[in-house]
Amino acid sequence: MIVLEFKLKGKAHQYRIIDEMIRTAQFVRNKTLKYWTENQGVKLVNLYKQCAIMAKEFEWASKLNSMARQASAERAIFAIQRFFANCKAKKLGKKGYPQFKKHTRSVEYKTSGWSLSTDKRCLTFKDGFAAGKFKLIGSRDLHFYAPDEIERIRIVRRADGYYAQFCINVERKEEPVPTGKAIGIDVGLNHFYTDSDCETVANPRYLRKSEKALKRLQKRVSRKKKGSGNRKKAINKLGRKHLKVSRQRKDFAIKTALCAVKSSDFVACEELLVRNMVKNHKLAKSISDATWDQFAQWLEYFGKIYGKTVVAVAPQYSSQDCSNCGNLVKKTLSTRTHICGCGVILDRDRNASLNILAKGLKQARINSNTAGHAEINAWEQTDLYSLVVTSTSKSTG
Repeated sequence: MIVLEFKLKGKAHQYRIIDEMIRTAQFVRNKTLKYWTENQGVKLVNLYKQCAIMAKEFEWASKLNSMARQASAERAIFAIQRFFANCKAKKLGKKGYPQFKKHTRSVEYKTSGWSLSTDKRCLTFKDGFAAGKFKLIGSRDLHFYAPDEIERIRIVRRADGYYAQFCINVERKEEPVPTGKAIGIDVGLNHFYTDSDCETVANPRYLRKSEKALKRLQKRVSRKKKGSGNRKKAINKLGRKHLKVSRQRKDFAIKTALCAVKSSDFVACEELLVRNMVKNHKLAKSISDATWDQFAQWLEYFGKIYGKTVVAVAPQYSSQDCSNCGNLVKKTLSTRTHICGCGVILDRDRNASLNILAKGLKQARINSNTAGHAEINAWEQTDLYSLVVTSTSKSTG
């Protein structure tokens, strides 16, 4: 499954119609969830039937395409299923009880209610709302994909306009290029990450750099009269600035993860619970600004596409254990140098990255033995485990 995104170019009244479509989708989702809360034990299949009932009960709801109503109901159904799955798995903390949505920003269409022009550069909505034709602004070409491969379209409202996301049911695969390298990655705040080859990537700190401008725009919003047009304009400018920061973070995470995967055959990283780490109010802003979770998700994604092995390991004691002898060397967060009695002196992050690599290789060997096939030696060209153990012993010796 791949997603291609285009910006929608239309007239002002067409954008207002899209807003109505989004509000209707939110209504269907919340109404479905309300029916579930009032009828405990109802089967999930019966929740789909509420879409047709709502269309008969509310005339304006029938304007939304039938499959779009089903997609909106699915959002509530997925939230319910996720809640039960978390309860069954006895997940620690909050289980994610489904909540009513107040600020929905998207609506989904499946295979009906829309059509593409012959040149596939215009999108037309054909349901009761009759939003009309929109021009698709983007560099991607939809001619490479058959119409039946487009499973659904998601219309998203952002601060800088409206976008159409085409969800295409194709498998993306890239030709793997073996490098014979294996790395362990330790993420941090001083450097974004440090790997076992002594390579470091600087932390861009996009939020910190834009903080002054964000505060200034936030002050302008506070000074405007509530409900006025000037306040709406100020809110839009603030939203655009936040959107720029989020896009910078995403772009950095994608490019950094892609570079790490393409340059190595095996990547080991920490499996961090960022939502627990941000409870530290002194570091919460810096941790959120670093986008470790996005980086880990893109590492896993690119690993599957390029046929590389990406392993997430437990982060416990990765900074405290010695990468050479394995002894525990306790150190505070401010101690940036690892000094062990065995004579090894390393940067704290470099020591952690070596430990992460060793854990990842061990975990991958166990998984490969369990599955009955080798995952590390994917191209049968080199034994990465022996290669890394040799290079590690030389660098720490």
